[in-house]
Amino acid sequence: MHSLESLGWTSFFQQQLDRERESGLRPARVVEEQRGSFRIRDERGERYAELAGRLRHEIGRGEAPNPCVGDWVLALGDAAPGPAVIRRVLERRSCFSRKEAGTRTVEQVVAANVDTVFLVQSLNRDLNPRRLERYLALLWESGAVPVLVLSKADLCDRIDEVVASLEPFTRGIEVLAVSALTEGGLAPLHPYLLPGSTAALVGSSGVGKSTLVNRLLGEERFEVKEIREDGRGRHTTTSRHLVVLPSGGLLIDTPGMRTVLLWEGEEGLARAFEDVEALRARCRFRDCTHTSEPGCAIREALETGELDAARYRSYDKLQREARHEAAKTDIRLRLERARKWRRIHMEARQRPDKRRFR
Repeated sequence: MHSLESLGWTSFFQQQLDRERESGLRPARVVEEQRGSFRIRDERGERYAELAGRLRHEIGRGEAPNPCVGDWVLALGDAAPGPAVIRRVLERRSCFSRKEAGTRTVEQVVAANVDTVFLVQSLNRDLNPRRLERYLALLWESGAVPVLVLSKADLCDRIDEVVASLEPFTRGIEVLAVSALTEGGLAPLHPYLLPGSTAALVGSSGVGKSTLVNRLLGEERFEVKEIREDGRGRHTTTSRHLVVLPSGGLLIDTPGMRTVLLWEGEEGLARAFEDVEALRARCRFRDCTHTSEPGCAIREALETGELDAARYRSYDKLQREARHEAAKTDIRLRLERARKWRRIHMEARQRPDKRRFR
């Protein structure tokens, strides 16, 4: 049996309890979610749980969050057979989310209440800097500490060279090279997996996330498949799981991501691109567009080579993407964008070459 504290319970969650209004409800942590069904864990162990009807309606109206792995909930139900009933989802301390794949503008929460997010990338495949930048923007936005984990170190004989090549993209985060197949190969992860702390594994399919979990657990609990002949990974993890490690740390395994779509990530972008943000601050004009204005530090850095052109294009693209998604849900941004385009159209209509043909 585990105490609530060993499952990650802290004063942050304790302060949210209303003893009079919520008497009879017990705190529990969501350890698995699969198509609307849940498994929760508290001091007495694990059991299935379902949403209370009122909470289901509140979620449908956007008044309450849908529980996800890592969430703390208040549930009704004793140790008798039958599912517990989740009545409330406590406020999250951190939240790693992305835009749902597809055309809908919907936030998909990947993991909640996480202290560290391990971004797992494989050393036996080419590392894509642009994809890495996308991931890091999401991770910094989550409120958790991002750590880049380079897996399958036993298959790479130039680790130092690879780590050095990633320095322009990994400012401010730790980079760890690990191997699940060598003795002591996972030791760099141990400081992040102390009792009561929660880490999450994210990354593409085939980078070795499930293998890492199995080795840290000391048993083959999760299915592992060989990568395909073209080097692309196979999806083996289809749902999110929170497991308690022998060390006492908590680890969330997540399915591989085919798409990495930003969800209102401007703050995360500022952290992932601190070098570009520092240059922007040196521009003469606060609203500099970095195209033709005098005193533009961005253009000067591109011309001198201080700033890599591909990195700036990536930054600019992600900025536009984040603002586009934010404008879909933020009425203030939508109105600001509408005013901007009205002003542009009015200025275009006032141009002398346009007035001649009226």
